[in-house]
Amino acid sequence: MNMLFFSSEWKKWTRDSLMRFMLVYPLIFGALGRWGLPWLAEQAGFFLEPLHPLIMGILSILAPHIYGATAGFSILDDRDDNILTSVRVTPLSTASFLAFRLVMVTVMAFLTNLFVLWFSNLPGLALQNMLLASFLSCLIAPMCALLINAFASNKVEGFVILKGLMGTAIILPGFGLFFHDAKELFFAIAPGFWPAKIISSVLQSSDMLFLNTTLYFWLGLAYIVLLTLASARLFAKRVEY
Repeated sequence: MNMLFFSSEWKKWTRDSLMRFMLVYPLIFGALGRWGLPWLAEQAGFFLEPLHPLIMGILSILAPHIYGATAGFSILDDRDDNILTSVRVTPLSTASFLAFRLVMVTVMAFLTNLFVLWFSNLPGLALQNMLLASFLSCLIAPMCALLINAFASNKVEGFVILKGLMGTAIILPGFGLFFHDAKELFFAIAPGFWPAKIISSVLQSSDMLFLNTTLYFWLGLAYIVLLTLASARLFAKRVEY
């Protein structure tokens, strides 16, 4: 039963035009980081290196929100089609049905982030730090999917919520990278702040930062896990599966 479900879900996702784009998304953003931005900097005549933390920080938090939104709208479709209700009468539990979607987008976000950071070939960014930032960032994907469904009843509402999430996801971490003291914690409410700060802490001098890489990782991990659990609780109350 589980293998049949896995096969069916995979076919559904690969038939979707957006998901087909997501298969080439890592290549596009990896090429942008490696060749596109340096070319633009050369054409404009400015030095790009001081902006590396900001650029890579933003690139690293885009993937989980995009993949999470994809899963969120897929679950909204299933709710509209009463598929979640139909699953209750099958041997597969609704929780397992949803967990498959969330695990899939989490893994895809992790691999995408890791590839983009590696392929961008920035000096000073070791594989260990890429793994830390990618792992922390990919955990945002299921939270994003759950939040969309916790507050939206249809795709129109979903797009409104997604717009708010994406705006917060990019603007707050981006501003947070310009601060190196306790004031940066004002922007820590955005989950993407923490993986972006991991990259910043590696690419910048450690004495310029409020915390170190290890603290950014563990505090970020605790915060994102708590947000995900809260999102799951809100989703369960809204959907009542």
